[in-house]
Amino acid sequence: MKRKVSQLFFTLFLVVLVLGGYQFLESSTYPEPAQETPIRHYYSSVEVPDSLTFCGEKVPMELFDVYESLDRELLVNSYFHSQTLRFIKMAPRFFSIIEPILKKDSIPDDFKYLALAESGFNPSAVSPAGAVGFWQFMKGTAGDYGLEINREVDERYHIEKSTHAACAYLHESYAKYGNWTMVAATYNAGRNFVGRQIERQKETNYYDLLLGEETSRYVFRILALKLIMEDQRKYGFEVNEGEYYPLWNTKTIELSGPVTNFADFAQEHQTNYKILKMLNPWLREAYLTNSRGKTYEIKLPAEGFRSITK
Repeated sequence: MKRKVSQLFFTLFLVVLVLGGYQFLESSTYPEPAQETPIRHYYSSVEVPDSLTFCGEKVPMELFDVYESLDRELLVNSYFHSQTLRFIKMAPRFFSIIEPILKKDSIPDDFKYLALAESGFNPSAVSPAGAVGFWQFMKGTAGDYGLEINREVDERYHIEKSTHAACAYLHESYAKYGNWTMVAATYNAGRNFVGRQIERQKETNYYDLLLGEETSRYVFRILALKLIMEDQRKYGFEVNEGEYYPLWNTKTIELSGPVTNFADFAQEHQTNYKILKMLNPWLREAYLTNSRGKTYEIKLPAEGFRSITK
């Protein structure tokens, strides 16, 4: 009996010894593979052009601070994918309205990117300071340029009328500065502020002035939007022809009297309150007293307005 037990223990000992030796040889011959590095997304710099113009005026890209400022805005807008893609898709709809007005009023076409920088293509945009609409007019300035503002009507929200008013403002600024780049800067900061900085710093060139964070970035943001919108693929965006948002197919009627209820008015014209306000965001109430009998032009959807055609 003792002999059998001894043989059993000896056999188990040999088994353990053989298995241990095998594992040792295997581990020394085939070392454990290194743990795989998790897959990561890598991002690259964007291309900053060697030369660039704004409204035909040279941007001094040979200056390091100018180069870095533009690089910053290109990075911000190139990697804010969802917003920039939406801008690209919306551009034909709103640029088709703005571009002819800029041309008619003799304002350089590049200023359409200023409107984009101001409002993000949101006709109903309101800034914390109370600036409103595509061109972000303050109430007092808007009144100076002929825009009607009251409880029922606010033409800062009227794309066509506010664009004409912006053109008048831009022309006045150009008459003062003789430089479109400075005109763009003053649109953001105001003529009084920029005037004080010119006097303090004894410089008249935007690229040589210290104007605070927002205004110092402002022209470069416009330039970045221009570069991306005009060469989308270069900055990593691709929108196919059928993916752009469609132009608004509308018709216009004249309104010279009051409207008791715009919901009823919309239904009488084969649309609804939502679409009526979308096309006419300058109508601020659900009614219009029009006590002075002014004639307004109201946009209405034309046939097939809401249909998607591919």
